[in-house]
Amino acid sequence: MPFFSYRGRNNRGDLIEGSMESQDSATLAGYLASIGITPLHIRATAAPRKAAMSIQLFEERIQTLDIMMFSRQMYTLLKAGIPIMRALSGLQGSTTNKRMAAIIGDIRISLDGGRELSAAMRQHPRVFSSFYVSMIRVGETTGMLEQVFLRLYDHLQFEKYMRDQIRAALRYPSFVIIAMAVAIAVVNLFVIPAFADVFASFGAELPLITRGLLGFSGFMVVAWPYLILVSLILVMLVRSYIATPAGRYQWDSLKFKLPIAGKIIHMASMARFSRSFALASKSGVPIVSGLGLVIQTMDNSYISRKVEQMRAGVERGESISRTAAATGVFSSIVMQMISVGEESGALDDLMEEIADMYQRDVEYQINTLGAQIEPILIVFLGIMVLLLALGIFLPIWDIGSVALHSA
Repeated sequence: MPFFSYRGRNNRGDLIEGSMESQDSATLAGYLASIGITPLHIRATAAPRKAAMSIQLFEERIQTLDIMMFSRQMYTLLKAGIPIMRALSGLQGSTTNKRMAAIIGDIRISLDGGRELSAAMRQHPRVFSSFYVSMIRVGETTGMLEQVFLRLYDHLQFEKYMRDQIRAALRYPSFVIIAMAVAIAVVNLFVIPAFADVFASFGAELPLITRGLLGFSGFMVVAWPYLILVSLILVMLVRSYIATPAGRYQWDSLKFKLPIAGKIIHMASMARFSRSFALASKSGVPIVSGLGLVIQTMDNSYISRKVEQMRAGVERGESISRTAAATGVFSSIVMQMISVGEESGALDDLMEEIADMYQRDVEYQINTLGAQIEPILIVFLGIMVLLLALGIFLPIWDIGSVALHSA
């Protein structure tokens, strides 16, 4: 996404300047307004030098774990009554990640210059997400900064766990598919051609299934370089298409339709939505603004669009339960919990319960993933072995029978 520099004033009238990534200037203006900054000037600009440096080769990268530890330590230090500048100084000297230490030092310089912590963090969009910065801004406004740091730590821990769970869900099916592809390639490139020479030496008429196997094997032997080239081109084209907004939306919606893994991805995405919304709500963010912040945490454009539909509906005066039902992504039991939470005024607590429920479902699905895939794997391998056995041994039996009769 392009970078924009902006200048505006906060609720106290202080001048705020910075730069960040955004789809366009209108989107950035809406985001600034949602966090209490009235934009005065927005223009496109080049990526900040520090942001560009973070993608250089061999540079030490900042991982989610680094941000988690930073958040937890900031909570501990602020809760102990240590001034924020002293806390940042201590963290800068103790962190083992040099890149993270440099960013903390840059934040200290910004604070010395009169900027707020959220504005200083906003200068590092590749490290601190828009959601993270927005929650820090809420903490500054409400005087609950240390609690926000603790909630952000819990949020990042949950996000990391969900990402790891999704990777685990996709790892086993991917390994099985790759193993099958390798097995098919080895059989067609090496095993079947060896039998083809034997069959050709006898000059006997081969069964239909054997001729089919030999024909497919011959095609693979001749065309495998072209197949690899075409596959690489297709992968590049698909990745280029997915990089577009329309392609990303279609790909993200297709993920939910994948056999077995799609259900896990859907539940993990809904768990992230529920946890993020609960965090924003517990921190005192209004529902409309909270949904706007949640959109920034979602890595699935399909769910992001559904959340945007919810935000627009609430903005029109509709209840959140009604707008959630219109999206079609929540189960009936979750809809009942949202409705009860909205009526009782405990929506944030129930959203956390929903996130916990989705998390337990994800864990169960992953723990039983092997049992779900094994029947499919057994059927596929059985069909493949049957075809190979019939295709190879039928002509051997025929040739053996002919040899016996000749003798």
